[in-house]
Amino acid sequence: MNKEFKIGNHVIGEHAPVFIVAEMSANHNMDFDRAVRIMRAAKDAGADGIKIQTYTADTITLDCDDPCFQITQGTLWDGTTLHRLYESAYTPWEWQPKLKKIAEDMGLVFFSSPFDFSSVDFLEEMDVPAYKIASFEITDIPLIRKIAQKGKPVIIATGIAHLADIELALDTCREAGNENVILLKCTSAYPTPYEDVNLRTIPSMSDTFECLTGLSDHTMGAAVAGAGVALGARMVEKHLTLRRSDGGADSAFSMEPEEFAQMVEHIRMIEKALGRVTYALTPGQEREREHSRSLFIARDMKAGDIFTSENLRSVRPANGLHTRYYEALLGKRIVRDAKMGTPMSWELVENSVPGSEGK
Repeated sequence: MNKEFKIGNHVIGEHAPVFIVAEMSANHNMDFDRAVRIMRAAKDAGADGIKIQTYTADTITLDCDDPCFQITQGTLWDGTTLHRLYESAYTPWEWQPKLKKIAEDMGLVFFSSPFDFSSVDFLEEMDVPAYKIASFEITDIPLIRKIAQKGKPVIIATGIAHLADIELALDTCREAGNENVILLKCTSAYPTPYEDVNLRTIPSMSDTFECLTGLSDHTMGAAVAGAGVALGARMVEKHLTLRRSDGGADSAFSMEPEEFAQMVEHIRMIEKALGRVTYALTPGQEREREHSRSLFIARDMKAGDIFTSENLRSVRPANGLHTRYYEALLGKRIVRDAKMGTPMSWELVENSVPGSEGK
C-alpha cells in the first residue's frame, strides 16, 4: 500500500501533519442549520476534514421487528430496531451537496461513509475526494470493491474486524488497483472503555499490513487521540457535536467544540515533540553542557600535595577534566599551589604531558 497520498489538498503520509477529521454522524439532529454550525465549529477547532454518513434506513437495513433486527447488545440504542434508529439518525441526501459546498468554502475536506451501491453513486456525482468504510461494513466485500474501483483514497475502520477481515478488505482494494488505503484502529463501543482501546495495535497494524494507519476514537476526552498519534496514527477521527446535552443518537460519546480544539492543539504539540530520531544536541543543549560535571580542586592545595577524595571532586560546572579520570588522579601529586575552585587540568599533575590525555 502507498505510504503517501492526498485527500483533497492534504497529504496523508508518515511525514505529513496528522489529518484530523470531525465526524458529524447523527449529531445534526435532523436540523440543517445545526449541521452547518457543527462544520463551522469543526473548522474553528482546527479540524482538517468533516465526515458525514450517506444512507437511509432502507439502504442500510430492513424494516423488520424480528429479534435479529432488535438492538439488544448493551449499547446506547438498546430497545429499538435498526431501522427505527437509522430513520432518526441519517443525514438527508438533499442536504449533502449543499453541506459539501459550505464545508469546502470553509476550507474543510468533506467526505462520507457510503453504505450501499446507491450511496456510492450519489457521492460520486458529488465528487467527494475520499471514501470511508465504516467498521460494520468491512465485511461487505462488494461494497468495498465498488468503492476501491473509483480510484479515490479509501479509509477503512476496523472496529469489528478479525485479522482475516482486514486482509480480505485490503486484498479487495489491491485487486481493484487501489493502493491508497489507510487503516483506522477502532473499537466499536460507544463510548469505548480505555482498557479496550489497545493502541499498541497501531504500529503493529502498520508493520503487518505495510500501510498507513490512523485512529477512529470513541473514548471520552483527548488523551487516547494524542497517544495514538505518538504511536504512529496519521489520521484521527472523533465525533463532534455542539453540546452533548442537546441529545441525539451519538451525542453521549461526542466531543464538544472546546474539547475538540484542545485535542487538535495537543496533537499539533505532540507532532512537534515527536520530531525525528537523533542523538545530536541542539545549540541550546550544547550550551547547557557547560553546567555538567567535571573535576575541580575542592580544597586549597600546596605543591607536592597528593590528590585525595577530599581535595579532588566531581562537581558542576564542566570547566575541569572529565570525571572519567578521577580514579587515575587519586594518589598523584599536584605540581603547584592551587586554590579551591581551580578547574582540574593535566598541567597540575606531576609527571604528565600537558594535554596528552585530553579533557
